[in-house]
Amino acid sequence: MADGRKNNGNKGHSTKPKNPNDKRLSGSKELLEKYINEDFNYQKFKNLMDKMYSLGIEGDTKATDIFLNRILGRPEQKTDITSNGKDINIPLSTWADEK
Repeated sequence: MADGRKNNGNKGHSTKPKNPNDKRLSGSKELLEKYINEDFNYQKFKNLMDKMYSLGIEGDTKATDIFLNRILGRPEQKTDITSNGKDINIPLSTWADEK
């Protein structure tokens, strides 16, 4: 009997609401609509950035993170695939299943 779990063919459980009227979205949706409908201009954006800058200077790490991500952009994530500074050269055929 299928009970909706992953091993029964279900792809898993997502917490992302699919219904636009989902109660989990109501608070944030209303707040977002307020600022979209409000005249959000350059001066208001500048005031917001000034506030995040001030909070960051005072030690608020979240404000610092948001501010720097907006000003400098998010850091590019890289993965170093080397061994002691040398490239790893392993033929892909060694990873293939033998028949």
